[in-house]
Amino acid sequence: MGHGLTALLVGGDFKYLEIYENGGGIAYSTLGGSYLPYPIARTFTAAGGLLGPAIVGALLIASGKFHKSSMIALRILIGLILLSLFLWIRSFWGIVILSSFAVFLCIITLFKSRKLEVITILFLGLQSTLSTYLQLDYLFTKQFERDGVILISDTQTIAENTIGTYWMWAIFIISISAYMLWKSFRFYFKK
Repeated sequence: MGHGLTALLVGGDFKYLEIYENGGGIAYSTLGGSYLPYPIARTFTAAGGLLGPAIVGALLIASGKFHKSSMIALRILIGLILLSLFLWIRSFWGIVILSSFAVFLCIITLFKSRKLEVITILFLGLQSTLSTYLQLDYLFTKQFERDGVILISDTQTIAENTIGTYWMWAIFIISISAYMLWKSFRFYFKK
């Protein structure tokens, strides 16, 4: 989702998102109408998919500090999931997974429990931010094979369109994710 939304932010088109049974997926987008030079738009789009979960996770954790903000964040999240289902999700597993999340989160809002909403927001924020670390093997991969086709990784895409190597960008992405997690928890626990 981060790839597709970043493509929109740089002036491209987000065609659709395919989600697999394991929760992974691929975003299909075009950058022809981007207001940025293609290599820069491509770099931002690749980085957006890797940093998107960390950014959303940090925002969710920070929103858990106050009842009103956690309540708003949970409802915005439900709205974004529903919007995604209508606009971009085209795979069976994507529909099943996101519909299940939307129903689960709607049920949580029906309880009208501040504590339950905050726990849910914090849990989702932490899971989202830590998802960066669950894909370390991908971050430190130059290329991979999907359906018999050799593709380059997002970190290699960033390296090819800027400077450095894929592993340098992997370290950079991990560092930014860790920093955002630390800052969001620091904000949450600040008196």
